[in-house]
Parts: sequence; structure tokens; C-alpha cells
Amino acid sequence: MFQAKNVLITGCSSGIGRATAELLHQQGYNIIASARQAADVEALEQAGFTSIELDMASSESIREAVKRVRVLFGDELDAVFHNAAYGQPGAIEDLPGDAFRAQFESNLFGIHELTRMLLPAMIKRRKGRIILNSSVLGFVAMPYRGAYNASKYALTGWADTLRLELRDTGVDVVLLEPGPINTRFRANAYEAFKKHIKTENSRHLVTYQQMIKNFQASSSPSKFALSAGETAAVVLKILRADRPRIHYGVTMPTHLFRVLKKILPSRWLDSILSRA
Repeated sequence: MFQAKNVLITGCSSGIGRATAELLHQQGYNIIASARQAADVEALEQAGFTSIELDMASSESIREAVKRVRVLFGDELDAVFHNAAYGQPGAIEDLPGDAFRAQFESNLFGIHELTRMLLPAMIKRRKGRIILNSSVLGFVAMPYRGAYNASKYALTGWADTLRLELRDTGVDVVLLEPGPINTRFRANAYEAFKKHIKTENSRHLVTYQQMIKNFQASSSPSKFALSAGETAAVVLKILRADRPRIHYGVTMPTHLFRVLKKILPSRWLDSILSRA
């Protein structure tokens, strides 16, 4: 029977990471809640969490964070919830190479580095759970989200491979696949959009103007969006499962598109996704 006690969570400044830290703390887990900014680490500590600074786009930060995890938990880290990520909007033809690389640094390469450093102790103990916050966009693609789509598709392939390679070790690899969730994700995506996408001479200008209106709206444009707390409850379910499933969908769109991808011809699905 798998019993988790010590859990590392990345990206806890707000949203799903913060909600998960709060829920697991309430349930008696020993939590290390990490965040990229020193100010967010301080805020988490003031809220009563053990917190460390961890920038998933920085190899140095990852190495220092692992040292702190070992000081706090020794070699007895039971699970890591890889939550830290962001979305870089924009048509692929308008995405600078630097923006694309930055998306992969945070959403994939950092996960790879951190996991490699944590795995030896888990394998030695024959106990561990690697939970990856992917997305519905890890198995279907939507327009103007090319960098994010690609990073999450890549994460899915990475996770599938790692799961096969860890089959006899006692370490589970689980993909959490939310759809729309009410968090700061949209606000952060808007900042990334403004930083990297030049709209003036783009043939996608009209679409970008509508995207900006959606970014600036006070609530999610999706009526199917759930709260971060509802996603955190699924993470708790994964930690409590003796034998977790490989995929855990969150929100109706995730479940719907999983089915549609199986039953519809690709061009029919493209037609639906292009209007989603």
C-alpha cells in the first residue's frame, strides 16, 4: 500500500499549486511549497508553509532546491507534484525562437532536470509518485497555443516513456490533465503574449484583438472552468490511490475531447478544435 507523507509541490504562488499545498497541509502531509519569486516564498512562509525558491527554467535554482529538499526530508521524499508552468500564446508563425525555448525550459526541461535528481532516492526506496500537471492540450491541439501545445505533448511523451522505464521500481508516473481552471494562468499568459508577440503586422491581428479582450475579461471565457481547489482534490486522490491511473482528467472539456479524439476522424476533430 502506497502511503505518502512528504511531498514537494512546484509553482505554489497561486492557483492549483497553492490550493494543493493548502489541501495537503490540512490533510496532514508534510509539504514543501516552492515558488519562483523570493516574495512569493516569503508569503508562503508567512502563511505557515515550508517554502523554497525554485525557478524551473534555471538549472542552478533546481540544484539548490534539491539540496534544500534533502536537508528537509533527507532521502524520504514520497511524491513530487510538478505544477509550475505557464502558457505562451500566439500563432506559431509569430513566435520568436526565444519564446518557444523559454516555454520548454519551464514546462519540460526543468521537470526533466528536477525529476532526474529526485529519482535515485525513490528508486532505492522502491517508493515514489511523480505527478505531472499536463493539460487537455497535452493530447489535443488548439490554435494560437502552439508553444504550450508542443510543451504539453512533449511532456506526455516524456511521461509515457518514464512510466515504462520505471515499471519495476515502485515509482508511479501520473498525468493530471485539467481543462480550463480559474487561476492566474490567463493573466500570466497575457504577460507572455505582450512580451513576445508583435501583433501590428500579423495576419492574425483580428484574432489577437479578440484574444486580448478575453485576457482582460474579469472571468474565464469558458463556462466549464473549475476552481483550483477542485483540481487539488484530484491530486489528493492520486496520492491516496494504491494503484493510480495513468491519466486523470479534470473538467468536462478534458473528458469530452478524450472521447472525441478516439471516435472522430482527425479532420472532423480539427474543425471542432479550430472553433473552440
